[in-house]
Amino acid sequence: MADTGDLRVSARGQMSLPASARRRWGLQDGGEVAYLDLGDAVVIAPGDIASLRRQLLESLTEDDWAMARTGFGDRELATE
Repeated sequence: MADTGDLRVSARGQMSLPASARRRWGLQDGGEVAYLDLGDAVVIAPGDIASLRRQLLESLTEDDWAMARTGFGDRELATE
Protein backbone atom coordinates (compact mmCIF):
# COMPACT_ATOMS: atom_id res chain seq x y z
CA MET A 1 0.00 0.00 0.00
CA ALA A 2 3.00 2.29 -0.48
CA ASP A 3 1.86 5.27 -2.52
CA THR A 4 4.50 7.43 -4.12
CA GLY A 5 4.42 10.76 -5.88
CA ASP A 6 5.74 14.25 -6.01
CA LEU A 7 4.66 17.08 -3.73
CA ARG A 8 4.93 20.76 -4.47
CA VAL A 9 6.20 23.11 -1.77
CA SER A 10 4.86 26.66 -1.86
CA ALA A 11 7.04 29.76 -1.52
CA ARG A 12 5.92 29.85 2.12
CA GLY A 13 7.12 26.27 2.68
CA GLN A 14 3.67 24.69 2.76
CA MET A 15 2.69 21.40 1.16
CA SER A 16 -0.33 19.13 1.28
CA LEU A 17 -0.32 15.64 2.71
CA PRO A 18 -1.82 13.29 0.09
CA ALA A 19 -5.46 12.31 0.66
CA SER A 20 -4.55 8.61 0.83
CA ALA A 21 -2.21 9.26 3.77
CA ARG A 22 -4.75 11.54 5.49
CA ARG A 23 -7.39 8.79 5.25
CA ARG A 24 -5.01 6.05 6.39
CA TRP A 25 -3.85 8.14 9.37
CA GLY A 26 -7.34 9.40 10.29
CA LEU A 27 -6.50 13.03 9.54
CA GLN A 28 -9.43 13.92 7.28
CA ASP A 29 -10.37 16.78 9.61
CA GLY A 30 -6.76 17.71 10.35
CA GLY A 31 -4.51 16.62 13.17
CA GLU A 32 -0.95 16.30 14.33
CA VAL A 33 2.02 14.87 12.45
CA ALA A 34 5.63 14.59 13.51
CA TYR A 35 8.69 15.07 11.35
CA LEU A 36 12.32 14.06 11.63
CA ASP A 37 14.84 15.88 9.43
CA LEU A 38 17.60 13.46 8.41
CA GLY A 39 19.51 16.01 6.36
CA ASP A 40 18.88 14.55 2.90
CA ALA A 41 15.37 13.33 3.73
CA VAL A 42 12.48 14.11 6.04
CA VAL A 43 10.37 11.42 7.74
CA ILE A 44 6.73 12.39 8.38
CA ALA A 45 4.45 10.25 10.55
CA PRO A 46 1.10 10.64 12.27
CA GLY A 47 1.14 11.70 15.92
CA ASP A 48 3.73 13.57 17.92
CA ILE A 49 7.52 13.41 17.86
CA ALA A 50 7.64 11.20 20.98
CA SER A 51 5.53 8.59 19.14
CA LEU A 52 7.75 8.81 16.06
CA ARG A 53 10.91 8.38 18.12
CA ARG A 54 9.37 5.41 19.96
CA GLN A 55 8.33 3.76 16.66
CA LEU A 56 11.80 4.19 15.21
CA LEU A 57 13.54 2.80 18.29
CA GLU A 58 11.14 -0.15 18.53
CA SER A 59 11.73 -1.00 14.87
CA LEU A 60 15.46 -1.55 15.46
CA THR A 61 16.62 -5.04 16.39
CA GLU A 62 19.57 -5.98 18.59
CA ASP A 63 21.41 -6.90 15.37
CA ASP A 64 20.75 -3.38 14.02
CA TRP A 65 22.24 -1.85 17.19
CA ALA A 66 25.24 -4.19 16.99
CA MET A 67 25.86 -3.18 13.36
CA ALA A 68 25.61 0.51 14.31
CA ARG A 69 28.09 0.09 17.17
CA THR A 70 30.60 -1.49 14.78
CA GLY A 71 30.18 1.25 12.18
CA PHE A 72 28.22 -0.94 9.73
CA GLY A 73 31.49 -2.58 8.72
CA ASP A 74 33.43 0.70 8.49
CA ARG A 75 36.07 0.85 11.26
CA GLU A 76 36.50 4.61 10.94
CA LEU A 77 32.76 5.19 11.30
CA ALA A 78 32.74 3.02 14.44
CA THR A 79 35.20 5.36 16.15
CA GLU A 80 33.43 8.62 15.23
